[in-house]
Amino acid sequence: MFHRVLFVSFLTALGVGLSFAQEKRSGGLHANIEYGEAGDEKLLLDAHVPQGSGSFPVAILIHGGGWGSGSKEGDITPLLEPLSAANFTWFSINYRLAPKNRWPACYEDVKTAIRWVKTHAAEFKGDSHKIALVGYSAGGELACLAAVRAGDDTRVQAVVGLAAPTDMPADMARRGGLSEAFQALVERPAVVDAATTKILEEMSPIYHLKPGLPPFLLIHGTEDKSVMHAQSVNLQAKLKEYRVPCQLLTIQGAPHRIREWENFDPTYKDQMILWLKTTLGGKN
Repeated sequence: MFHRVLFVSFLTALGVGLSFAQEKRSGGLHANIEYGEAGDEKLLLDAHVPQGSGSFPVAILIHGGGWGSGSKEGDITPLLEPLSAANFTWFSINYRLAPKNRWPACYEDVKTAIRWVKTHAAEFKGDSHKIALVGYSAGGELACLAAVRAGDDTRVQAVVGLAAPTDMPADMARRGGLSEAFQALVERPAVVDAATTKILEEMSPIYHLKPGLPPFLLIHGTEDKSVMHAQSVNLQAKLKEYRVPCQLLTIQGAPHRIREWENFDPTYKDQMILWLKTTLGGKN
């Protein structure tokens, strides 16, 4: 014990993060871990640690809710059990919501979470070089945008977008103006002018594609009336123009609500896990 204290003190004196000296977390769920702070708001995540020795592939899960509602305990939870069973270290995050917090607060929180996970993954038996972003609905937009606009500090190795809106100008044109959720998020009127269009393009993953991006898996129902299936079809086509691997899993007849997808394709979670394992590699 005496030698361990000396070692930690030595690391501290050198300015090395204490995470290197911390013991790995025990297997199972670890709830409400603080990954950052924004103003007076603590940013929290839940983490799952597989049993056995690491390193395990990592998934960061980002919930939906139109950027103004939802939580890590909500719509994203159907994916937690299959990821746990497949021996993934996963982190499910909360982020700041509109209208209290305007764009880009939620996006900045996702980037903060990625940086935190990269720094702390080993403490949770995770491999910081095998990270996937997994986002549903609004969380899918955030996941895809973080991946396509990543710098060295936020780069990941795989992306899963589930019913993800990725072309905001096209979506708002379909709606005939800004939706109420978007008005709350960007604090703009319903009528789309040049300034609003610029914001919509900035937050649209399809406007920021380039070669060298990580592989994508898009999952989308054909009867989605909230985020049209064409959004994923068009993103896949555009990614392929840049020679970025992208697989589209279409769920015939499925609506937007993820909890109903299993009624239309009971295998979609298994297919997602297989894709993640194949793309990231790691322990079985």
